[in-house]
Amino acid sequence: MVLPEGKKIYFVSDSHFGVPDYASSLAREKLLVKWLDSIKADAAEIYLLGDIFDYWFEYKSVVPKGFVRFLGKIAELSDAGIPIYHFTGNHDMWVFSYFERELGIKTYRKPIEKTINGKLFFIGHGDGLGPGDYGYKLIKWLFSVKLFQSIYSFLHPGIGMSVFLFFSKKSRNANGSKDAVFRGIANERHLAFCREMIQKKKYNYFVFGHRHLPIHIEVEPDTYYISTGDWLKSFSYGVFDGTEMHLRKMNTSE
Repeated sequence: MVLPEGKKIYFVSDSHFGVPDYASSLAREKLLVKWLDSIKADAAEIYLLGDIFDYWFEYKSVVPKGFVRFLGKIAELSDAGIPIYHFTGNHDMWVFSYFERELGIKTYRKPIEKTINGKLFFIGHGDGLGPGDYGYKLIKWLFSVKLFQSIYSFLHPGIGMSVFLFFSKKSRNANGSKDAVFRGIANERHLAFCREMIQKKKYNYFVFGHRHLPIHIEVEPDTYYISTGDWLKSFSYGVFDGTEMHLRKMNTSE
């Protein structure tokens, strides 16, 4: 892909709509919609890197209630011809066909490679990458099994949502403070994953969500790891201007 003059590519993740309560979730949703409005004039592509929702499960005829401002804005931008790509995260991995059918956006379940202006990108949510974290990797595999999804679908939507949000809150209480701390060059799983990958192929940018902390690190000359942060505290995003990747923050005071 070659970016047209004056166009940019945007990356955002981890807004976790739905938590911790309706009012704060709605406020963040309105901010993200405002941000989408602010970039629509120069956006060549938009990447939603997962965990946009804190919970999402599609039944055959039921989807989670709410988030209509965000979904409407995504549909508007997609209808205007802006390609939008959505990656499932560990909280919204049960997105199936709804986004593609109703919003016209492509959903990915695994990271992808893409060459833009001669730069090779590796793009994804980022969960389960790198060494360790075997307990989560096992749970992720289980949640991806069609039989498990079919069994879960027999739960009433109200019950299914309550169960998932309970465990989501429990996980957040246990790990929330850890997500806000940089673990060091030697201990960041994503950095270990990047170093392993560049032994096989020369990538210029690894762009992930999941980490909830804005990070921009040079792994080796002309190879960078970018964590887009979140829209719970940092309100950050990534932008590629055709030459370089940058991390930016939404001005939430305006």
